[in-house]
Amino acid sequence: MKTSIATVSISGNLPEKLEAIAAAGFDGIEIFEQDFIAHDGNPREVGDLIRSMGLDITLFQPFRDFEGLPEPLRAKAFDRAERKFDLMQDLGTDLVLICSSCHPDALGGIDRAAADFHDLGDRAAKRGLRVGFEALAWGKHVNDHRDAWEVVRRADHANVGLILDSFHTLARKIDPETIRRIPGDKIFFVQLADAPLIDMDLLYWSRHFRNMPGEGDLAVTDFMKAVMATGYSGPISLEIFNDQFRGGQPRSIAKDGYRALIALMDDVRREEPSTVSGLPQMPARLDVEGVAFVEFAARAEEAETLEDLLRTLGFQHSGNHISKRLSLWTQGDIRIVVNRETTGFASSSYVTHGMSVCDIGISVNDATQAVSRAKHLGATPFEQATGPGELNIPAIRGLSGSVVHFIDEASGLNDVWSVEFNNIQGKATSAGLYRIDHLAQTMSYDEMLSWSLFYTTLFQMQKSPMFDVVDPDGLVRSQALETLDGSFRITLNGAETHRTMAGHFLADSFGASVQHIAFATDDIFKTSSALVELGFKPLPMSDNYYADLDARFDLAPGLLDSLKAGSILYDEDADGAFLQLYSRPYGGGMFFEIVERRGNYRGYGAPNAPFRIAAQKRLMRPKGMPRI
Repeated sequence: MKTSIATVSISGNLPEKLEAIAAAGFDGIEIFEQDFIAHDGNPREVGDLIRSMGLDITLFQPFRDFEGLPEPLRAKAFDRAERKFDLMQDLGTDLVLICSSCHPDALGGIDRAAADFHDLGDRAAKRGLRVGFEALAWGKHVNDHRDAWEVVRRADHANVGLILDSFHTLARKIDPETIRRIPGDKIFFVQLADAPLIDMDLLYWSRHFRNMPGEGDLAVTDFMKAVMATGYSGPISLEIFNDQFRGGQPRSIAKDGYRALIALMDDVRREEPSTVSGLPQMPARLDVEGVAFVEFAARAEEAETLEDLLRTLGFQHSGNHISKRLSLWTQGDIRIVVNRETTGFASSSYVTHGMSVCDIGISVNDATQAVSRAKHLGATPFEQATGPGELNIPAIRGLSGSVVHFIDEASGLNDVWSVEFNNIQGKATSAGLYRIDHLAQTMSYDEMLSWSLFYTTLFQMQKSPMFDVVDPDGLVRSQALETLDGSFRITLNGAETHRTMAGHFLADSFGASVQHIAFATDDIFKTSSALVELGFKPLPMSDNYYADLDARFDLAPGLLDSLKAGSILYDEDADGAFLQLYSRPYGGGMFFEIVERRGNYRGYGAPNAPFRIAAQKRLMRPKGMPRI
């Protein structure tokens, strides 16, 4: 399987695009005419540059407004085509994309278009070139791949074939199963793009909102299953038009594209094994069993402050590392590690971000396979020298350079707590917290699609629709990802301005990954009472919040008073209820959350977010005051 991507999908000038595409692992490129024209090298130099980076030119595109024109426009179109054929030969590529005409003078008729393509096929054949016809979703007369195929079929020329684009088919809600009827050898090229479902003009939607497969809502997997069932064996390429990507980092965008393409084709192979060849074998998406641990990098007074807060939350100091300055804090199935090391990765993380979460441990069914799949999808492995008696736990790099470790039971990695930590027999404490309900990662908005793709291509996870969280000083975009059984949940929160609380946290921590951790309890009122005894200070909520709560919901007698007394937030939907209790902000904007889920409530208390943020901001340093 040959992987490809259109240069228009990547930001930067042509050399920057090519370097990013090659580094990501692609085999070839579609060279977009505008990228070539903007470059100052001649066609032969450009072709040599591309090949020097180990890339092929899989396609030259686009050639517009060709078929169905009356004279003298028809003759002019053939003249333009001959000039592009010259350019293609100098570049060193043999296939051109001709998209269906939008010319105001274009005439309809399948036979007329087929005759034009037959004549063009004759001209292309003399030069050893090929012509591919693509139906634009907004084409004047041809806007359906079935009509484009009929044009190609009637043209009946060996050098004329069909080009398929998932967006043009799926955006018009055309059943991709109709592709299965097309002979695979007459499909010359396949382009892929996903997109969020938006009701808007097709051209505008296509030019501004395409994204990588798996980042949107289109049935791209079904499309590719149908394509591969035809026997198609040519390049599989990404063609993405996206305003956000145009301003992004070329290497990050290319890396995401490669990850998306490989994950998609792996899905196709698993559903229709006989149709995909040449794809490296990789493990399937991993089942996640939960969060094994969360590790903080901290020093001196900050570490003491964090540990004091953990005590008031009912955590027990249950162990110290056998050779490093790591303390283990536990409650139920929750493990928090506080790392005071002054060398190694955690120390580097502290120097960069200050006190922050530097490492997340995820429990999976097979840790080795988790790293293997991650590497196939372009993730960066992480290794650090292990000391005497330490286990070598597989890991990769995560958000903002943090680390994700994988722990499983079968290989014995789950024994790390007894192998690497000395047990401390202290006074047993508990506030009823038994697991991590979810982790909340904060990032810039333009990173959200990337990290959503990271998790959903690596693990068996589903994503919720993105929604806006209203901060008094701006909007934060949020999206939740979770396993089907809820054993692992993570929320991605994208900040667009430093004035929001999320943006403030990013600025203060220089991009630390985790802003808050939510712990689960079965009875938040018992937990709240236990926390009072332990000296915990909850985030105080305004009387206005509870007055509004009373108006919004038909609460059971006494419930409102109990919520108010414990500074507990409340939400409900048709499936259940959700109760939340927050710590006060610490460490530059981090905080802990305690939640109780009742019934089948699957959300995260989004209606409460604006009021929680306002309460947190009242306790943080005033706007404009620099961090000391």
